[in-house]
Amino acid sequence: MKKINIPMLLAFLVLPLLAGIFGAYFTTQSIPTWYATLEKPWFAPPNWAFGPVWITLYLIMGFSAYLVADSNIEPGEKKGALLVFGLQLALNALWSFIFFGLRSPLYGFIEIVLLWLAIAWTIWLFSKISKTAAWLLVPYILWVTIASALNLSIVMMN
Repeated sequence: MKKINIPMLLAFLVLPLLAGIFGAYFTTQSIPTWYATLEKPWFAPPNWAFGPVWITLYLIMGFSAYLVADSNIEPGEKKGALLVFGLQLALNALWSFIFFGLRSPLYGFIEIVLLWLAIAWTIWLFSKISKTAAWLLVPYILWVTIASALNLSIVMMN
């Protein structure tokens, strides 16, 4: 059994949480004000669910990236996969800024489609290195799929 690299694991767990903190800055300010005034579809999760779900997803994302970074695969292949992981993480944080910070559901929807594609690309690249790492990202892409449908519904209803 391979020894866990604790400092590397902690770094990969903290990185997505930092992206989440960035996004939460814009989200928490808009939820009780602007977001509360929007028409939302029947399947919109309750506001209290978003925090626990995202914290869980960010931790899973970090562990997934750790598995790739700590793998015995050729460094160049790992680097490419981790760069795409970083891209999707940046897009994740950017969505909150666009949707909540700029209060733009339309541009948020365009951006979340790019995010979804980047997550799918990450899963595909991770699957070449670690099947476990790839499978760990499935709940994330499923949640972003729901978020995309919610975002599009908000565009159409408002």
